Amino acid sequence: MARQLRAKQTRATIVGAAADLFDRRGYESTSLSEIVAHAGVTKGALYFHFAAKEDLAHAILGLQSCTFRRLAKDLDERGYSSLEGLMRLTFAMSRFYEEGPVLRAGMRLATTGMVQPLMPHPFTEWREVATARLLSAVRQSDVHPDIDVGSVADTLVSSVVGICAVGNALEPAGRPSRRLAEMWKIRIRGMVPVSRRARYLTLATQLERKTATA
Repeated sequence: MARQLRAKQTRATIVGAAADLFDRRGYESTSLSEIVAHAGVTKGALYFHFAAKEDLAHAILGLQSCTFRRLAKDLDERGYSSLEGLMRLTFAMSRFYEEGPVLRAGMRLATTGMVQPLMPHPFTEWREVATARLLSAVRQSDVHPDIDVGSVADTLVSSVVGICAVGNALEPAGRPSRRLAEMWKIRIRGMVPVSRRARYLTLATQLERKTATA
């Protein structure tokens, strides 16, 4: 049991080191030798868990996907309306993106296309979740029934990815939450009926403040 725990900890250390280097230097510019040194493990330990650098990238993309699904499931279980759950999910992902290198590395891997995911592409998964939440929001009368749900889901995912990427490169910590709130307020004014608009505009401001101070 102790050996299994050590192996699990070693694997997590290697993945964390790889994510940090992929985030700061990029996938192509990072060697396995640098990952070994950064993780403080032996080459044997690395090759015990990962046969190639691509396997590390797949592990990072897998963690990103697991984080997304866990957050979505947790929000579903809290009984929020579909639109509120979708808003909260985007702010939660933004916060996780700022806090650690694994999601940032996963985003960089997903956007550069240097490694093909073994599972569905993360952005495909995000788009499917956004589409399902928006369709549900239409049924709940929180979104106009005549919107093009597919197009809104596509642009929503693109906006969130862009805000995270630009924020990481150009803006101070905490600023992406402001950009995300601004994006949501534009969306809300365009797709939420007037009778329900104030609630979601207020929620966007609340989520911005909560995420910025978390």
